[in-house]
Amino acid sequence: MKSADIRQAFLSYFEEHGHTRVPSSSLVPGNDPTLLFTNAGMVPFKDVFLGRDPRDYVRATSSQRCVRAGGKHNDLDNVGYTARHHTFFEMLGNFSFGDYFKREAIGFAWTFLTEVLGLPKEKLWVTVHISDDEAERIWKDEMGIDPARFSKLDEDNFWQMGDTGPCGPSSEIFFDHGPEVWGGPPGSPEEDGDRYIEIWNLVFMQFDRDSAGTLNPLPKPSIDTGMGLERIAAVMQGVHSNYEIDLFQNLLKAASDATGHRDLGAPSLRVIADHIRSCAFLVADGVLPSNEGRGYVLRRIIRRAIRHGHKLGAEGTFFHRLVAALDAEMGAAYPELRQAREQIERVLLKEEEQFARTLDHGMGLLDDALAKLSGDTLPGETIFKLYDTYGFPYDLTADVCRERGVALDEAGFERELEAQRQRARAASQFGAEYGTAIELDGHTDFTGYDRLEDSARVVGLFDTEGNALASLAVEQAAVVVLDRTPFYGESGGQIGDSGYLELPGGRFLVKTTQKQSGHHLHQGMLLEGGLEVGAEVTPRVDASLRGATVRNHSATHLLHKALRMVLGDHVQQKGSLVTPERLRFDFSHFEAMTAAQLTEVERLVNEQVLANAPTLTQTMTLDEAKEKGAAALFEAKYADSVRVLTIGADDFSIELCGGTHVARSGDIGCFHIVAESGIAAGVRRIEAITGEGALAYFAEQEARVARVADRLKAKPEQVEERVESLLERNRGLEKELERLKAKLASAAGSDMLANATDVQGVKVLATQLEGVSGKELRGVLDQLKNKLGSGIVVLGVADEAGAKVSLIAGVTDDLTARVKAGELVNHVASQVGGKGGGRADMAQAGGSDTAALPAALASVPAWLDAKL
Repeated sequence: MKSADIRQAFLSYFEEHGHTRVPSSSLVPGNDPTLLFTNAGMVPFKDVFLGRDPRDYVRATSSQRCVRAGGKHNDLDNVGYTARHHTFFEMLGNFSFGDYFKREAIGFAWTFLTEVLGLPKEKLWVTVHISDDEAERIWKDEMGIDPARFSKLDEDNFWQMGDTGPCGPSSEIFFDHGPEVWGGPPGSPEEDGDRYIEIWNLVFMQFDRDSAGTLNPLPKPSIDTGMGLERIAAVMQGVHSNYEIDLFQNLLKAASDATGHRDLGAPSLRVIADHIRSCAFLVADGVLPSNEGRGYVLRRIIRRAIRHGHKLGAEGTFFHRLVAALDAEMGAAYPELRQAREQIERVLLKEEEQFARTLDHGMGLLDDALAKLSGDTLPGETIFKLYDTYGFPYDLTADVCRERGVALDEAGFERELEAQRQRARAASQFGAEYGTAIELDGHTDFTGYDRLEDSARVVGLFDTEGNALASLAVEQAAVVVLDRTPFYGESGGQIGDSGYLELPGGRFLVKTTQKQSGHHLHQGMLLEGGLEVGAEVTPRVDASLRGATVRNHSATHLLHKALRMVLGDHVQQKGSLVTPERLRFDFSHFEAMTAAQLTEVERLVNEQVLANAPTLTQTMTLDEAKEKGAAALFEAKYADSVRVLTIGADDFSIELCGGTHVARSGDIGCFHIVAESGIAAGVRRIEAITGEGALAYFAEQEARVARVADRLKAKPEQVEERVESLLERNRGLEKELERLKAKLASAAGSDMLANATDVQGVKVLATQLEGVSGKELRGVLDQLKNKLGSGIVVLGVADEAGAKVSLIAGVTDDLTARVKAGELVNHVASQVGGKGGGRADMAQAGGSDTAALPAALASVPAWLDAKL
């Protein structure tokens, strides 16, 4: 039974039993910032189990893609060397959210395994928790499990989400590969062997553990079960290693073709076959190689695969070529993989090319360190230097050392790493004007979506250190907290509003507004009058600055959508800054944008500006927003109720956003990109302007062209033609100058021949030239050799700055058997701090000691006298 057939059989079975088939979620968790990657089938349902994410179904089934890799202490080092360790795997699961419980879950599992898959009952072994008498009765009395193939265990059969929260006993099902395979049943001293392999885990979530450790019964006990597709495929296909199943065999063959290595059982081929799955799916889910977070883990996995490929003899780039084979295996089940195939191949190819230099250099350094090693442990300082200075990953060092029987000083590496972290922290200690948290009950009502002026009451005054004040004096810097405000507090990349708080007989200047613990902090200075807690004020936002800011903010939404249309769906927002002057938008992309791409993005945005469609803001649940197609940040944590912004004609852009925006897209005025650059590996930045800022920019560009036209004595529309004419004329003058220089050098050369000396019957000319550049020496040499007929010429020139020497030596063909030009020029170059080389009849060299040039040339006759 093929892997794809098993996946389909599982999902269809549970669909037939009332479960909703739920597509695999992204490998980037959208509901748990503590996780690097989705690492289990239940992760997408975590909030459902906790009651925070109600769904319209109470039973679900899925085949969830998972990645388990991250941090130095993980299974990554074991991948490829064991039968069942992977960075990427598929978890088949069925879930109940307060609907059915132990009896149904056990029945579903047993029926699927023994009837749908047809596994012999005598080949299965079951475990339960020592306290779970209910599950034991169901297994023995209702399922008829043989008591001789049943175990009650302690910690191995109790699952918990964390130190607190949902938890409960579990029951596991193992497959017995038979006595010919070493190993004992669960709970025995030999349980680590390969005879008994866990294939199904049923978690009975029936308690909520509180901070005191007390287990409180859940009002709606739930079920979380999982079965690794790769493991059950190995069972169904009669093999003992996951790498022998159909899916991996095809990937191994592709890896073999790409590397030229024919042993499909080689651990390095297994590493490559495993890693292409995790790398491809991570890129498909928007992760790009970088030096931090998820991107760093991806980079480590890619580089580990590349290193193993080169170890097998692969030449050049190869890893990206495996994406096609993976698409053939899994593209039908995961359409997102197929859609992103071209993007995945480009990202992997670029990373391969970038790592090639690091790999060659790092391996050379590691080989040298191992050759000089006294003992069998590589020092932590050496490991860290390879990692920190040369970018050679710890994993690769560990791989190489394991292959050569060398241990790693892991503790020493950790010490060096921690010392680096301490240095980084010390270097990033910056003071903050309002660095102390302000403690205040309640919250500020924000009214600024539809007004720039309001009436409010002062509920708190604080100094710059966060200390509470009763009142303010004139020219005192402070933070004012109101019960309600139209001032937008900085968030989501949009800077805080500025303006004034008007009060009877006085004003408070608001320089900026921040958010903290539900409050809006108006930071600024009292200009006149007096201000105290409880006072009534009139907050007025600077309308001009707010207007410019919202134009730039709304433009970022249009820009984000346009980038995805032009570059691909892999584009994701990585940060933004919206000010009245300009907007800055950071996004995931692996290479610099072309001029044509930038032009098209700008055109798409301005097309929406000209459409002048009304902007729509709606408040809805997160699920409703997702159904509407709203874009969101993976890393963000959203409340149950979210604000959805739709801007542009035909719902061009739909995103979650709490910021302030234009009423119609036409209010943006116009949009212009002023810069595009890279700010980190896999992250690009666009800077752009809108509205009055763009008009001012265009006016300045027009004025600049007018000034250039005036200097060229031409009309602005003639500038390009006139500049091209000047450039052509300049090129002609440069050629004429070169011709005249050559003519002068030729005349000078004729004069110089009179200074040729005779060395054992050979004419020799060794002289320093003036007014000739290094690149002109070749032409002068050829002329002198032709005029000599037979002889040897050495010419030298020092540049005008006196920092560089250029040398050339020529030997006529009849003398090359006796003197080589390369040896001659190196004799001279060695005296001016340089070296060179070339053919027997002509050679060139450079140097840096211009003062030594005359003496070096003067030594030529004596050197030739000895040589001839």
